[in-house]
Amino acid sequence: MEKAIFPGAGYDGITEYKSVIYYQVKQPCWNETVKVTIPIEDVCRCHLRVMFRHRSSQDSRDKSEKPFGMAFVRLMRVDGTTLKDGIHELIVYKVDVKKAEDAKVYLTLPATWHEVAEKEKQTGKQFHHSGAIPVTKDSFQIASLTCSTKLTQNVDLLGLLNWRSNPGDLDQILQRLMEVEGGEIVKFLQDTLDALFNIMMETSEKDTYDHLVFNALVFIITLIGDIKFQHFNPVLETYINKHFSATLAYMKLTKVLNYYVSHAELPALTERLYMALKALKYLFRFIVQSRVLYLRFYGNSEDGDAFLNSIRTLFLSFNTLMDRPLDEGVKIKGAILKYLPSIINDIQSAFDPVELSVLLAKFIESIPDSQLVRQKLGCMCKMVESDLFRQPDCRDVLLPLVTDQLSGQLDDHSCKPDHEACVQLLSTVLDNLDRKDVGPTRGHVQLIMERLLRRVNRTVISMDRSSLLIGHYLACMTAILKQMDDMHYAHYISTFKTRQDIIDFLMETFIMFKDLMGNVFPADWMIMNLVQMQVFLRAIDQYSDVLNMYFLDQAHFELQLWNNYFHLTVAFLTHKTLQLESFSQEKRNKILNKYGDMRKTFGFKIRDMWYNLGPHKMKFIPAMVGPILAVTLVPQPELRKATIPIFFDMMQCEHNFNPGRTFETFENELITKLDQEVEGGQGDEQYKVLLEKTLLEHCRRHRYLSQSGEELALLLSSLLENLLAYRTITHDESTEHRMSCTVNVLNFYKEKKREDIYIRYLYKLRDLHLDCENYTEASYTLLLHAEILEWSDKPCASHLIPRDGDRVWTQQELKERLFQEIICYFDKGKMWEKAIELGKQLAKMHETHMFDFMELSQLLKQQAQFYENIMHAMRPQPEYFAVGYYGLGFPSFLRNKMFIFRGKEYEWLEDFSLKLLSQFPIAVRMTSTAPPGDNIINSPGQHIQCFTVKPVLTVPLQFKDKGVPEQILNYYRTNEVDKFQYSRPFRKGEKDPDNEFATMWIERTTYITAYRFPGILKWFEVKSVSVEEISPLENAIETMEMANEKLSNLVQQQACDRSLSINPLSMMLSGIVDPAVMGGFSNYEKAFFTDTYMQEHPEEHESIEILKQLIALQIPLLADGIRIHGEKTTEQLKPLHNRMVTCFQDLREKVEKHYGVITLPCSLAEKKKSRVGSVVMPYILSSTLRRMSTISTLSSASSGLSSGSASSDGPSGISSQDNRRASILSRSEEDNRIARKNRKEWSVSKSQVLLERQSDTDETPPERPKSLQFGDKRLPLSLFQGVSSKLSISIPLSPLPASPNTPHTPRSSSFSSLLSDSDTNTFDTPGTPPPMPPKKHPHEIDSTRFSSEFTPPLPMKIESKPPPPPPKTRKSMFPAYDPTPQ
Repeated sequence: MEKAIFPGAGYDGITEYKSVIYYQVKQPCWNETVKVTIPIEDVCRCHLRVMFRHRSSQDSRDKSEKPFGMAFVRLMRVDGTTLKDGIHELIVYKVDVKKAEDAKVYLTLPATWHEVAEKEKQTGKQFHHSGAIPVTKDSFQIASLTCSTKLTQNVDLLGLLNWRSNPGDLDQILQRLMEVEGGEIVKFLQDTLDALFNIMMETSEKDTYDHLVFNALVFIITLIGDIKFQHFNPVLETYINKHFSATLAYMKLTKVLNYYVSHAELPALTERLYMALKALKYLFRFIVQSRVLYLRFYGNSEDGDAFLNSIRTLFLSFNTLMDRPLDEGVKIKGAILKYLPSIINDIQSAFDPVELSVLLAKFIESIPDSQLVRQKLGCMCKMVESDLFRQPDCRDVLLPLVTDQLSGQLDDHSCKPDHEACVQLLSTVLDNLDRKDVGPTRGHVQLIMERLLRRVNRTVISMDRSSLLIGHYLACMTAILKQMDDMHYAHYISTFKTRQDIIDFLMETFIMFKDLMGNVFPADWMIMNLVQMQVFLRAIDQYSDVLNMYFLDQAHFELQLWNNYFHLTVAFLTHKTLQLESFSQEKRNKILNKYGDMRKTFGFKIRDMWYNLGPHKMKFIPAMVGPILAVTLVPQPELRKATIPIFFDMMQCEHNFNPGRTFETFENELITKLDQEVEGGQGDEQYKVLLEKTLLEHCRRHRYLSQSGEELALLLSSLLENLLAYRTITHDESTEHRMSCTVNVLNFYKEKKREDIYIRYLYKLRDLHLDCENYTEASYTLLLHAEILEWSDKPCASHLIPRDGDRVWTQQELKERLFQEIICYFDKGKMWEKAIELGKQLAKMHETHMFDFMELSQLLKQQAQFYENIMHAMRPQPEYFAVGYYGLGFPSFLRNKMFIFRGKEYEWLEDFSLKLLSQFPIAVRMTSTAPPGDNIINSPGQHIQCFTVKPVLTVPLQFKDKGVPEQILNYYRTNEVDKFQYSRPFRKGEKDPDNEFATMWIERTTYITAYRFPGILKWFEVKSVSVEEISPLENAIETMEMANEKLSNLVQQQACDRSLSINPLSMMLSGIVDPAVMGGFSNYEKAFFTDTYMQEHPEEHESIEILKQLIALQIPLLADGIRIHGEKTTEQLKPLHNRMVTCFQDLREKVEKHYGVITLPCSLAEKKKSRVGSVVMPYILSSTLRRMSTISTLSSASSGLSSGSASSDGPSGISSQDNRRASILSRSEEDNRIARKNRKEWSVSKSQVLLERQSDTDETPPERPKSLQFGDKRLPLSLFQGVSSKLSISIPLSPLPASPNTPHTPRSSSFSSLLSDSDTNTFDTPGTPPPMPPKKHPHEIDSTRFSSEFTPPLPMKIESKPPPPPPKTRKSMFPAYDPTPQ
């Protein structure tokens, strides 16, 4: 054939295809695919031939090469079938004979080795390889695939297609057809179906082949229904619609089908019927199409009723079959229910739809109620999905059937309802009723409403919220409500027989709505949730009319029903789905365009319903305060304006109904709920303004509420301001800001006596402190809770129990538990004094009321440990910082205010400033400590001022006239304080180049805080500031007092503990007595002791005398120091000691000559041991030293010396002293004590008496600020670097170590601490020559932290003279002394 071969897609046909391979390959493989296209009529005459020849590399030789082998294959077999698909092994014949190219010759030979095997099997003879054409040993394999809808490879299918040629074997042909492979049948689908229907039509007068053809047709339809061949469905559809032409087939098919159904009990027919039911859809397509063709061709003939009757008969047979017991033919029944609905759309074109609906209804009713429930509901669902249900007349028949079945299933008494199948059916019905092309549906919706709405509601209520079906039922309920109009609602309410039935329905509906609202569908199903909300809104609106109609009058008012209504509407209005502010602007606009802002509608409805309540309103106060508040907090301006007046109405109601004419209940509830709502994220500044404005407007117009209402409005505004600030700051990284806002809220609730909320915020504050390890502040916070409780067995109210409490407590139990927790925190914060104070209270209760001596013993052991900690444990003293926040950029609770901060352990100004500035990254740190100007205060930015201040010691009353060791006193230097000072130097007049002190003044600022430190915060606001100026003379007095105090206590330390290093004493003594560097006295003399100064300042005569006395007082202190130095000196220090002795003699002569002789009453070097053997280290103030001493104007070198023994190494006659602390009692008491002449040595008591002075700011001498350190002539640093005093010989005190050059010590108050070299300005101090100290040795302990913080008080002017000698001697606790020189 010409051009029958195609080597690839898009190629033109060729007659011969050539291909090459490498001939040296043993088993060559071409692996090439070619297409052969042959007309259908020529296939039977064609065969494929393949020739083999060698190739040569030489062209001339290659052209002369002849084929050496040949193979062929026939395309159609002898039986008429086409060459089978698959691999064929062809025989390769030799081509060395001429016959090989003659087709007539080789076509008589076998083409494949398979043919050879078959022929040998048939004949029993072996194939001869040397026949007409010799056979090679080679074989050639090809794979073939036939693509044709006319050529079959199956002989049975070919027999059916050619059935007329062999009609006698038709039975076998039809039976064998069902054994043919499906792929062959679908390829010849049209021809096969034509053959089957031709057999049926041409033998129409006989029933011989009807069953066989029917079975064959079912087989083919079932085959196409298989998933493997489902893409042939369109082919079958096309055949039915365009090629099928058997007009009488419907008669044969319905007859056979009726027979099968009516004889379903026969075992031989059961499987055939089942297969027929599976093919029912297409069987009826053939039946209906045949009937349509018949009517089109013949018109309405006599047998028209025969067809209808056959259909009716078929349904009757179905009904009979379905009514049998379940165990009979359950498989067939299930198949009928599954496949019967598939015929509805087709059969209604040839059958009356309404009658068909009736037949289907009877069919469903014929099924027993308890049998095949799921299958029955599924069948009904498909009926509803059919076109039949879209016709109103048919729906009138089918819908009552559906509602009856669903009602029975969803009934409360139904044992095992199939919820999944029910909801599927109901949703299908509702979906169809919602279509636009189904005609009028109002009656049908009413039917569903009456029969199913309550059932669906109760099903939803009873269903578990985790059920997968609850969303489906909710969607169905929503659909029913959505399709109901106003008339439906009114009609539905009218169907209830009694008022109680209406109450029950509304109650369950309100509760269900509230429970389901937005909680079933996922939050991101926005449209579904909004549709649900929209439908619920309309339903609630309808039900609110029912409330007004039936349940508003006095006789029938239902409180719980109204309560549920209000809670439902509030829950609806505040639901997150409707909060448009949380969405993007685009999404918000889409929602507003389609659904509007439903919150406004609901808000106005709530308002109207509230006002409708009339005299019943009081029943909802205070219960409805919280819900109404939640409504007013919704950020919708119109809604807020409409609902905030409800608050005034509530105030008015309670005021009118309350005998006391107050609205306290409303007020308390509103405050409680407002706190909860704002903390939960509701409320804003606009709400605060609107609430205040609205309430004020309404109250001021009211006759009786104008004053109390206005107070409440302002109170709420203040509360909102605090709560909003607290909420804003809770997410702030700064814990301090969160604490500040918490305390602001605390104070508010404390003023309002709202203990419940107050305690809640107390514990929030405690947790913040614990997070920051502020144990002291956490203790004071919990103490506020403990103070509310009593030592009684009264049960605690629920609000008194902390949130982590899990049991019922009595007040005594809870208070004891709190005390134990507070003591634990005080211990962690090293506040042992406060822990002891609480422990004593607790111990007293255990001893006198609870009688729990075991617990008492533990408490006393704990107290003992605390006492020991006070005396032995290291306790660094905190720094205090003044911080000012200036500028409008700060939050309101900080703006233009000053605070005092209590630093943490070892926290210095630099670290504190960095932490402070990190909280306000844009803030600018001010370099000046002066108060800021208006330009800074009113600037929009942030300016922070930060500097160190000194706490001012106020000695507790119980220490008056008592001996107090230094360790005990140290606590009060930085605790129990609310007064702080800061000093700044400045000049008045012209600077004297020879003496800078004459014009150097001190400006001292005193800050008083709102609360004492420590407290519930680490900072408190400054409530008052005062400024005073310290004159140069007062400054000099202060400097000399501190220098004397430093020397006195260093001498005493050395006297009490001989193991201490002598180096600090050496440095201090040499710095004072060495004339090579002295000159301080001359500075004071030049500045203050001149006649000119005294004439110009007569009022300062007493102060000048005090300064002279202080200079003179240094001599006996130096004498004791040099004596002790001589006792402890080593050979290496002998030259230094001798030098100091010589210098001291000169110094003493000069001082005693000009300023008199000071006599001290006792030896400072004597030690007094406590009971346990430890040495008590007293602390003597310089003013105490002055009061203890007696001054004489004699200039004799021996005058003023006491009878105390002197060291052999020290100068003879140097008076010694032993007291570090003495108390100046009242003048009369002191005179009496000193007058008791007793020649016994003064001895050191267990603890010496501490000077107590009034903390009057007018009498407070100046401190030495750091800024005063300038010039070369300065008070020697060695003066302030002593060694620590000891509690015992073996256990030294452990003050905070400090560098000799830059010790960090807190600024001292004027009468509470010694001057420190790092914080105090010292300049040209007369009488204290300033040599630079040598480097300290590593083993030396710096006592600067302890000793430098107790500045001696400036003496009163009336006490500038020494006390007169006593007239006589008498016994006293203080040994007397004789001031006259010996």
